[in-house]
Amino acid sequence: MFKNVMVYRIGPEWSVSLAQLEAGLQENRFVECGLTQEKSVGWTAPRGDVHGALVEAVGGQWLLKLMLESKAVPGSVLSRKARERAAQIEAVTGRKPGKKEMKEIKEEARITLLPMAFTKQGAVLVWIDPAARLLVIDAASQAKADEVLTCLAKSMPGLGAVLVQTTISPVAAMADWLRSQEPPAGFSVDRECELKAGDDSKAVVRYSRHALDIEEVQQHIAMGKLPTRLAMTWEGRVSFVLTEALQIKKLAFVDGVFQDDASASKDDRFDADAAIATGEIRRLIPDLLEALGGEMTLGVQPLSQPLPLAA
Repeated sequence: MFKNVMVYRIGPEWSVSLAQLEAGLQENRFVECGLTQEKSVGWTAPRGDVHGALVEAVGGQWLLKLMLESKAVPGSVLSRKARERAAQIEAVTGRKPGKKEMKEIKEEARITLLPMAFTKQGAVLVWIDPAARLLVIDAASQAKADEVLTCLAKSMPGLGAVLVQTTISPVAAMADWLRSQEPPAGFSVDRECELKAGDDSKAVVRYSRHALDIEEVQQHIAMGKLPTRLAMTWEGRVSFVLTEALQIKKLAFVDGVFQDDASASKDDRFDADAAIATGEIRRLIPDLLEALGGEMTLGVQPLSQPLPLAA
């Protein structure tokens, strides 16, 4: 259900009921791109029902889904059509179109070709924990998360949300865990890591499916390379990759966490999966924040250097 997790803290001033949220999202419900429309963004039913509710409440957790559709004309096709049109104009009038006219010709060609362009759809799952005042976006990039936040602001005026920051930066903590070979309580270090040099060389070392409790990793850190990605498992139940930006990527639930009931209906499976996924992540997030020194209070800067090893 969730593959990548970006965690935001909702401001204390925001308060909205489930009905108010549903009404706000309905004003920006997803509509497919028109013939000459390049992009369409809007909310769609999390359960996949065409006319279903746009907010699903499962165990006190609110689930939303943002749909994004885009159409694009390949640049090579657009350029070819524009050249053909320019050649026609030259053949009829005896003159070559200027720069401004070529720009107009290209735009006309784009509008003409858009109805024939293939559409591409993608969806982003959004989860609000109203009790904990957490907003979780299943996005793999900051740009995608920002797009979701923009759409949320349109549907939920007054919503304030900031990325969760920790007292100890993920880079510093991950370097300490690798050097000491002592991961925080409840966590284990897995077999994937990325180390980057902070100097002008920008050197990068990546380990994949490789043991990290080796001297070579220690040497890289001693020489100034710092971890920007580290694979971990929490409580033997959830595996993920922690990034330098405090993003949780490649999130996966260990076999046995989800119960496969073939006799369950589609709605029952949705409810069960949502309850289990949000329940596990609700426990993971506080433990991870604690391992990183807790949430950063206002005015406190996160540490950016590896912590010294305890004597």
